[in-house]
Amino acid sequence: MKTGFVQFCPQLGDTNANIHRIEELLEKTDQADLIVLPELCNSGYNFVSKNHAWELSETIPDGAFVQHLVTLCKQKRMYLVAGVNERDGDRLYNTAVLVGPDRVVGKYRKMHLFMNEKDIFQPGDNGLPVFDIGWAKIGMAICFDWIFPEVWRILALDGADIICHPSNLVIPGLCQRATPIHALINRVYVITANRFGTEGNLTFTGLSTIVNPKGELLAQASADEERVTVVDIDIALARDKMATARNNVLEDRRPEEYRRLLEP
Repeated sequence: MKTGFVQFCPQLGDTNANIHRIEELLEKTDQADLIVLPELCNSGYNFVSKNHAWELSETIPDGAFVQHLVTLCKQKRMYLVAGVNERDGDRLYNTAVLVGPDRVVGKYRKMHLFMNEKDIFQPGDNGLPVFDIGWAKIGMAICFDWIFPEVWRILALDGADIICHPSNLVIPGLCQRATPIHALINRVYVITANRFGTEGNLTFTGLSTIVNPKGELLAQASADEERVTVVDIDIALARDKMATARNNVLEDRRPEEYRRLLEP
């Protein structure tokens, strides 16, 4: 199958411009099955206040941005994962949505909020879902989730072949060094779709990556340019959990000895 990322620079406060640019960039994809877009790519990231974020939010699945993604998926017979500023009742969530040719398949709400996100969003409350789209099982994590190994292991235990990772990374280099290790120790593909550019006092680091279950880098964008990348991957590689002829990275776990992980 063919998977990839779109790295671009969303415009803060201009959802129409962002969807238009996404549409233009997706024209550069060649029969992709799955593409990952950056975090909060409908609204931009560096809000001046919670009210500002609220004005730029939308509901899922009925919001205009998400429905436009469904239309794009139908046209190109593909799946998209995109970061969305989600409104639910009187709450905001930093959400990743999985969209297919016919519908919104599902969503994940960011669990681990970074810096000023804590002033705007609620922590995610829908767990770490894995979605079966037929030829692959898809898990999602968002940006700062990268630093928590529990996220990656739970998604792997629940069968994810590919972990899609929409991001707005601002700490240079760290995540890009960590995701190959998460991919290797969990034997999964990881697609990190980061953005680039500057909003206010934040500069985003680009370097979107695709990593295979051996921890090998299949593709990486530059730090400061638009990039559309699609690579061929073999899902069977993610389903082979054998580190050696006698060691399965999931079955050899000793959960009875890990009780400390359940304590505060």
